[in-house]
Amino acid sequence: MITQFLDTVDSIVWGVPLMVLILGTGILLTCRLKLLQFRKLGKALKYMVHNEEGGTGEVTSFGALATALSATIGTGNIVGVATAVVAGGPGALFWMIITACLGMATKYAEGLLAIKYRIQKEDGTFLGGPFYYIEKGMKERTGHNWKWLGKLFALFGALAGALGIGTITQVNGIANSAVSFFDPEMKHIVHLFGGEFSIVTVITAIVVAGCAALVIIGGIKRIASVTTIIVPFMAVAYVIVCLCIIFYHIADIPHAVGQIVVAAFNPAAVTGGVVGTMFIALQKGVARGIFSNEAGLGSAPIAAAAAQTNECVRQGLVTMTGTFIDTICICTMTGLTLMVSGAYDVAVTDASIDGAAVTQLAFGMGLPWSNSAGAFVVMAALAFFAFTTILGWDYYAERCFDYLTNGSKGAIQFYRWVYIFAVLIGPFMTLSQVWTIADIFNALMAAPNLIALVVLSGVVAAETKDFFRRLDSGEYQENLNFHVR
Repeated sequence: MITQFLDTVDSIVWGVPLMVLILGTGILLTCRLKLLQFRKLGKALKYMVHNEEGGTGEVTSFGALATALSATIGTGNIVGVATAVVAGGPGALFWMIITACLGMATKYAEGLLAIKYRIQKEDGTFLGGPFYYIEKGMKERTGHNWKWLGKLFALFGALAGALGIGTITQVNGIANSAVSFFDPEMKHIVHLFGGEFSIVTVITAIVVAGCAALVIIGGIKRIASVTTIIVPFMAVAYVIVCLCIIFYHIADIPHAVGQIVVAAFNPAAVTGGVVGTMFIALQKGVARGIFSNEAGLGSAPIAAAAAQTNECVRQGLVTMTGTFIDTICICTMTGLTLMVSGAYDVAVTDASIDGAAVTQLAFGMGLPWSNSAGAFVVMAALAFFAFTTILGWDYYAERCFDYLTNGSKGAIQFYRWVYIFAVLIGPFMTLSQVWTIADIFNALMAAPNLIALVVLSGVVAAETKDFFRRLDSGEYQENLNFHVR
């Protein structure tokens, strides 16, 4: 009954109106910015690894991006892509990529507005994100008080962190992957919460929650210091293995790409009607794309607001690289790996294979090594990916709770322990419930943020035009410093 209720709510919030709002916002910003996400991608990647000298903030631009990437590069890249492709067909990957291309413009606007409307608190910390550009920016633009909408976003953000994308989905993915590797036949069983679980699940829950607590108590600076080391390492290692599989099956790439494009518009032509209609492919692709890169969700600008910079456009460019790296690069690699390895064909005929198990199967079948070797690689990648997502989303959720409670330190400390407890119990929930809850909270977060981006699109366009005018005339000097820590 709970699952049926969640599915009903999910189908309502992820209906046509929200998808039109997500894609429409990306199209609007892409047009107003004149394809900036493609024209200025090279400069954005340069700014990503060159910090701005003399910038004001708590962490470097790269540190802020690493925190944001730590929250986005997670189970969405491994489990999310697999569940989208299995449920929506190969065409879901096509819509994920389209969503990401438009989402780069959305992410750019979020990063820009985060810096423009951020505040510095009495203790020297910086706070910014959708709640402040909703409260300050929309009031400035419309003359009306929109603080209630900012509070609503903060509430949904805090709930998403503790009950959805930040905790339960991540640790659940780690636990399922660990069980698939260490105890696939469920020989070592314990009885908890009215169900049977592998002892591996219990150990995973305790270890991940304990490690998360050690980092989370240290705040944004400790989170940034950990993620700037782990994120680049894990992303590069995962991409290398995916590329090895893709090149090993290079002759199958044209066929796989053809299947992806055809299935995006006519799934039955590829799947034989197994996954339903084009709308299902579009829905799964957009929903999992948003889960993976969080463009339009309003989470990344919370981290961007802490960046050491005096130029909101510059940070907007850095912020949008997160979507490029996360979805266009890493998710595409995962999707192609599922297709060329043959794992997708197996998964659609065997309902018992889902989530991380699909990607583990792809890594096992994709290279001339044992299935256990492939499963270990996925388990390790998922452990790093999901753990850093837990860290990054704790920062997001705490900032939301800070705004919601007017900066009550006691309330924030209480929320931290609630967050850690959610990590502890996450592995004991079912996969379908976990992902449905995450999708619902993502949708609820996205709606207020997207409304604000539409209203403030003129501000984004004006700031962008002014920055590049100053840059081209020499009025603004980049003063780049190659130092990413």
